[in-house]
Amino acid sequence: MNLPRWTAYLALAVVGVVLLTAIPKKGEASPSEGAAEAARAGKPVETKYPRMVVLGIDGLDPDILKRVIADHPGKMPHFEELIAEADGVVDLGTSTPPQSPVAWSNFIVGMNPGGHGIFDFVHRDPEEYGPLAGTITKASAGSYWLPGQWKFPTSEGGDANRSGKAFWTILGENGVPADVWRMPINFPVEASKKGWSFPGMMTPAVDSSYGEASLYSTDPAVVGDKVFSINLRDGVVKTKLLGPSNAFKEGDPRTEVPFEIYADEENDVAVVDIAGSTLVLEPGEWSTFVRVSYDMLPMGIGAQGGIVRFYLRSVSPKLELYASPVNVDPTSPINPVSSPDSAAQKLAERIGLYYTQGMAEDVNALKAEMLTDAEFMRQAQLVYQERGAMLEMALDKYMKNEEGGFLFFYYSSVDLCCHMMWRHQDEQHPNYDPKVAGEDSTWWSGRAGTTWHDVVDDLYIRMDEVLGDIRKSVGKDTTIVVMSDHGFAPYRRKFSLNTWLHDNGYLVFKEGFGKEQPLDHAEYKPIHIYDRKDGEYTVDWSKTKAFGMGFNGLYLNLAGREAHGSVKASEKGDLIKKLKAGLEEIYDGEVQVVTAADIATEVYSGDRVKDAPDILVGYNSGYGNSDEASLGRVTAEVLSDNLGGTFNGSHLMDPEHVKGTILSNRPLGNPDPRLEDLTVEILRYYGIKPAPDMVGKPVFKN
Repeated sequence: MNLPRWTAYLALAVVGVVLLTAIPKKGEASPSEGAAEAARAGKPVETKYPRMVVLGIDGLDPDILKRVIADHPGKMPHFEELIAEADGVVDLGTSTPPQSPVAWSNFIVGMNPGGHGIFDFVHRDPEEYGPLAGTITKASAGSYWLPGQWKFPTSEGGDANRSGKAFWTILGENGVPADVWRMPINFPVEASKKGWSFPGMMTPAVDSSYGEASLYSTDPAVVGDKVFSINLRDGVVKTKLLGPSNAFKEGDPRTEVPFEIYADEENDVAVVDIAGSTLVLEPGEWSTFVRVSYDMLPMGIGAQGGIVRFYLRSVSPKLELYASPVNVDPTSPINPVSSPDSAAQKLAERIGLYYTQGMAEDVNALKAEMLTDAEFMRQAQLVYQERGAMLEMALDKYMKNEEGGFLFFYYSSVDLCCHMMWRHQDEQHPNYDPKVAGEDSTWWSGRAGTTWHDVVDDLYIRMDEVLGDIRKSVGKDTTIVVMSDHGFAPYRRKFSLNTWLHDNGYLVFKEGFGKEQPLDHAEYKPIHIYDRKDGEYTVDWSKTKAFGMGFNGLYLNLAGREAHGSVKASEKGDLIKKLKAGLEEIYDGEVQVVTAADIATEVYSGDRVKDAPDILVGYNSGYGNSDEASLGRVTAEVLSDNLGGTFNGSHLMDPEHVKGTILSNRPLGNPDPRLEDLTVEILRYYGIKPAPDMVGKPVFKN
């Protein structure tokens, strides 16, 4: 998969091609305390612009929210109070498909995917049939060769793929102060014009696009690119922390920072010595963030800096150390992680170094078994505490601004933790383990007697303190909206779209090739639709009518659009209808697997419909396209149990099964609100007409 230009070519910052530094700006006013003090005292405050605060909780499901409130009386008083003030918990229509980058894009620009062009985490390359990142344009790399082993890298593409203007930019252009904190799909950062803007999900790390943790072990179960087998010699380990690829050097080798681990088995401690920092850790302890620097050119020229934190799993009988992905240093960023640039540095001055990568909760480390479930939740707790410190600063800044205006703040805890921990409360899940589900979680939940079986409830309960902090800070005169991009459901059975297409004659291999063999087969290897042998595809594209790429995307092999298209334009309509009918007739025993195969031209509107998958496959609750199929693999079985370290709760399905949530202290006038409606309402609230390409309707009663 191509990486964004700003990630794959970080070294270009050296020569000023993309050099952007976080230099504090002068002349920023320090607003008075008057508005904040009055709000805390419950007194009405006149402001130039009315106040509105939107709390975005990724993955907050309306039905689960109502159940948790009912099952735990008095544990969510702030939600109960807000629900009583207006219309209760209301379903918020999500995107098709209900994937986070798609849904948040709907909210950001007030359009459906046919307008903004974000259709999936992954989309297909029409030339090579391989996967591309769905949120950026296709990148191509080149270079000018210099004497010796050095080269000067160049690139094209790799830019933001979303169309439309962010609503907070429109607010700022109309003079309305607007702060947005950790907004997903806000990288590169879109300025507010009159406020602070921080990016969230899809913000790259330094070491790779999504960030990759490392594990160092004297006895690792598996050794991989970032799982290192280490050896103790006289109590010392000499090893390395991998960084970004060096685009200035022949072969684009990974950069690295050497470091040492000193193990004291007698006292059960370890010392990590890296880049001038010395960290003393006990088993189970997390370090603070420390700065590291990667050399790109000789003599330290153009060194690329980042921040990393460590977790010591054990010293004896085996030494095991986790290192986080290398995040962008907010005090000296290689790419801007706020707008204005100075905002990131001011935040770090107040709360310390913090996670800047898009998905700070390290789900990939749990998938790779670099962390256990409990260790992952400990790391997620660190993120949650960090977000609390951010929220405190966000509210202080917002309430000190006597002009009023808009504030958005985002929490990822419910979404990412439910993805990975859902199975522990779902006794029907094939990967449910009563032993793990029964482990004590009191240390994490703060509720006596809890276990991981209660984890989803406790994730919702802890959101109540967040809402309470907001209500206490902004007062009752401020309009408050709690919303989510989608809901949540179990993911118990994996479906392989490409395997189904193969078994039904829509995807055809060349003679001598076929789908993957079962895992215990002696010659097992992954099979991708874009695999080649001797320069030729293993798939016979002259006979292939359709293929899958992404979590919900099905594409026709359309002539004139795909590089080796076989489907004529005159055949397109009938083929789509046939595929839709076939998908919606798939059953797993008595359970329908695909409850809605939506045709893009029927559910989307806007200039980007032409870029969409032809069909959006909407799975039933409990089902989803497998990780393998989403990247173009053709696995042995169409349906299988969802086992192993992948998502076990999900929302990548029929949007009717995973609607989002909206509740507010303002009564709603729209009986069926959607994400794009809320965008239009925010503009209307400040007297601003929506852009002509926005498709939403007002939400609040007049």
